[in-house]
Amino acid sequence: MLSKIVVLSLLGLAVNAAETPGVLQLPGGNGPGAGKHVVLLGGDEEYRSEEALPMLAQILAERHGFRCTVLLPVDEQGHVDPANTKSLPGSEALDSADAIVMLLRFRNWPDADMARFEAALKRGVPVVALRTSTHAFNIPKDGAYHRYSFNSKEWPGGFGRRVLGETWVAHHGHHKVEGCRGIVEPGAESHPLLNGVRDVFADSDVYTANPPDDARILMRGQVTKTLDPASPPVEGEKNNPMQPVVWTRTHALEGAKPGTVVCTTMGAASDLANPGLRRLVVNAVFWAQHLPVPAEAAADPTGVFVPTMYGFNTFKKGLRAEAFLPKAP
Repeated sequence: MLSKIVVLSLLGLAVNAAETPGVLQLPGGNGPGAGKHVVLLGGDEEYRSEEALPMLAQILAERHGFRCTVLLPVDEQGHVDPANTKSLPGSEALDSADAIVMLLRFRNWPDADMARFEAALKRGVPVVALRTSTHAFNIPKDGAYHRYSFNSKEWPGGFGRRVLGETWVAHHGHHKVEGCRGIVEPGAESHPLLNGVRDVFADSDVYTANPPDDARILMRGQVTKTLDPASPPVEGEKNNPMQPVVWTRTHALEGAKPGTVVCTTMGAASDLANPGLRRLVVNAVFWAQHLPVPAEAAADPTGVFVPTMYGFNTFKKGLRAEAFLPKAP
């Protein structure tokens, strides 16, 4: 059980800020997601998951009724600290998760937290994975869960390749110079994940990705000359072929129940300033749980969302988790 809860009022939605630092609980309510629990796992040093996931949780809870729990890494003072790779406060939320949304990079969680995460996967809990989640774990070779590590030999490519369909490979675009325009894969236009999704652009670059044959590619990333959404594409080999940037597949650990995966190599907080990408992630939460996907899902932030540009050591320091919830103007 989580510790005592302090109830805050925010934009008309009750927000439970647990006394456990790094934990945010949004109870949701009326809407198509009512009764479903979405757990959002943050923890990356570069792409500002501590800003992206609280914003997404507010959309899912207030606009669609999902109960949401956000878990963010903290330091010894209880301040959000993405560089603390061993921190996952409140991992017991995973015990009741109906879906997981994750933006992680090179985590090395304690065994008890990894056990809860693995138990959720074995129950077939669907996973919506963003950006660096392809290389979510970096666990020492003598660790009980080293197989999850991006450099694992037991599971080549670790959790990323084994569950999501790809691990860390390389920057396909020029990092911080070239952007990513989402191009719908021919034949995928009517897929429910793409309902209402238009003009997707990410200012994080395109990753090299080669998902397995059992994956269905829905969108590829056109490398653009600059980070301006109006930028023309680069010429030459980088866009021939374009790399997959959104795909679906089914994960199934040995002897476990299969679960749905939606993976996108986009998803930095600054990428999620794009309405099309936000709607795609919201759609993914519906679709992965086999819920009807709205024709045009509400995907506007419920407060002011001005994301920090990605980069190492650019996170806002000395703040508790609730400070990252977008506030009313």
